[in-house]
Amino acid sequence: MGINQRLYMIMQTPFLVSRSNISLDPIAGLLKQCLKFKTLRGGKQVHAWLVTRGTDLRILSLNSKLVGMYASCGDVKSATLVFKRIRNPNVFALNWMVLASAFEGYYKEAIGYFCSMKDSVFIYNKYTFSIVLKAFVGLLDLNKGKEVHSMVKQLGFESDVCVANALVDMYSKCGCIGYARTVFDRMAKRDIVSWTSMISGYCNVGKIEEALVLFERMKLEGLEPNDFTWNALISGYARRGDSDGAFSLLSKMTREGLVPDLVTWNAMIAGFVQGERAGDAFKLFQDMLVLGVKPNLVTVAGLLPACGMVSSIQRGRAIHGLVYRLEFDISNAFIASALIDMYSECGSFKEARTVFEKIHNKNVASWNAMIGCYGKHGMVNTSIQLFERMHGEGIQANDVTLLCVLSACSHSGYVEKGLEIFWSMKERYMVDRKKEHYACVVDMLSRSGRLVDAYELVKEMPIEVTKSIAGAFFNGCMIHGRRDLAEKMIDDVTRGDLKKPGSFAMLSAIYATSGERKEVRNTMKKIVKERKAQKEPACSQVEEKDEFVGVEIEKENNEVRGAEEADEDSKEVHRDGVGIYTGIDS
Repeated sequence: MGINQRLYMIMQTPFLVSRSNISLDPIAGLLKQCLKFKTLRGGKQVHAWLVTRGTDLRILSLNSKLVGMYASCGDVKSATLVFKRIRNPNVFALNWMVLASAFEGYYKEAIGYFCSMKDSVFIYNKYTFSIVLKAFVGLLDLNKGKEVHSMVKQLGFESDVCVANALVDMYSKCGCIGYARTVFDRMAKRDIVSWTSMISGYCNVGKIEEALVLFERMKLEGLEPNDFTWNALISGYARRGDSDGAFSLLSKMTREGLVPDLVTWNAMIAGFVQGERAGDAFKLFQDMLVLGVKPNLVTVAGLLPACGMVSSIQRGRAIHGLVYRLEFDISNAFIASALIDMYSECGSFKEARTVFEKIHNKNVASWNAMIGCYGKHGMVNTSIQLFERMHGEGIQANDVTLLCVLSACSHSGYVEKGLEIFWSMKERYMVDRKKEHYACVVDMLSRSGRLVDAYELVKEMPIEVTKSIAGAFFNGCMIHGRRDLAEKMIDDVTRGDLKKPGSFAMLSAIYATSGERKEVRNTMKKIVKERKAQKEPACSQVEEKDEFVGVEIEKENNEVRGAEEADEDSKEVHRDGVGIYTGIDS
């Protein structure tokens, strides 16, 4: 019997007129079914029935079940409306709000719901931490992730496999593979997800050899790799352009009895695209179709960037047509955003806008893609207008949105407008300024010749000075002939005024840009020696001082080695004959 039939039968039952807990059990069970099978229409009917009868939604936690139903069906707006009416939400409702917000890309909102639990620490459970750590991955906010790790330890959830797996995943994707490995090694019990997360983490940073060692060790410990484990390795090889290695693993996977499915094909296609091997990606896609494997939305979204790489709008249109022929939902924000990016990279902003306007429920990624598209094509006014329209329609901008707008202002010389948006980020748009935003504004000021303003901004920044920020500033100094400001910045570094994490890398960029390569080795060695004599090893809130030390030592050694080899790095910096780190940090 379908949910709609059950709904009709239950609602016609006379005893449901009563408000006793027993009489509402069938309705509570029905809401659970709607949640499980993502039946939004049926869930709305149940909600309407409850409201029209004036039912007290606190009974059997029906309000929380409604939140879960709407959230699981992707209707975050309705879930939020119900949630706001709950005086004391339980952990079930809060977890669903964190999960739904993070899944839809509203990471700050997800973290906001998590933080609302602070007054009632006992309300957290293991699922809460597993979910919220995904939000920090979305924001790439390592510091907040470490704070959550500290809470995990304090509340005794560190031994839970699901929470530990989430920590491994968070550290890996935030670029701290050493921390991820430390968490992994400390796990008393590991499951297939633990091994796959760690292997995937190594693959994502290009450490394929370490991933292979873990892969073999995993099998020695009696755990058989699943499709996701194999796919992590295969995509890792594909990503670094090793097509022979990828296909060799694919053959080995087949010999061990696992049939490569669509997930495997998608992993290889995405890997080749990320490795900028567009030709291999297209060839693989063609082979997949010949073998009768039907692509899905993930296949299409993974392949579309390859069209932009080779500026082949014909191939992009062909894939767009395939989307229609396969009857995919073209208004799906996931696939639509990929199409917008593809048309943008191929220079067709009109077709990108056509796709954008056809999206029924635009999420923040859709708006970001279109705003970024206009910015890339120098249509700054249109980009800003779309940004304001997004804000007017109540869509919460995120850090990527602001980066798109600031980048558009930077490349088109809209300095005053860019500064206005930059300084109002927190107050008007509720977005914190990050290093990428600072880099963009320093670049904007430096391009326009306002080097003094750029210098003052760098001096007053509350964050570390990155290679991108230093690169943008010194590139401006070179273009506008302000060697005096460049030397002043060098003095600030050598005196220690800018001795923040990242200053060593910045100093390398400074000397490499100015052509004084011989200065790099001597000055860097001097500063490193002074720093080692003065500075104690750092430790985070995550662990006590005697723990994670190995990771800090490794980081310190890498920093010293990087300083001593800065003159070698400078050769790479000048490979284009102009200069230096002018992009945004990856």
